[in-house]
Amino acid sequence: MSEHPTDPEIIERLEAGLLRMPKLRREIFLAIRLDGLSYAEIAERTGLSVEQVERHFAQSMLALRDALDRGRPIPCWKRILRRIAERWQR
Repeated sequence: MSEHPTDPEIIERLEAGLLRMPKLRREIFLAIRLDGLSYAEIAERTGLSVEQVERHFAQSMLALRDALDRGRPIPCWKRILRRIAERWQR
């Protein structure tokens, strides 16, 4: 794909990113972005804490950013920071 993707390419990448997410994370993302629910409302409905909902939403945003970046070379420093973040989350 080109350096500047077209709108259909962007939509395709975002859809693929959404489909790769775990179901709960995808549902939290869609509840916030499409339904306009608050973190507290989602926490109450799912039985998660507000902090867990925030974490899922943040991870969904990172996953979508990564989906948009697919095909572009990732700078070395970003790969290193990603590995550090992955180890920190364990």
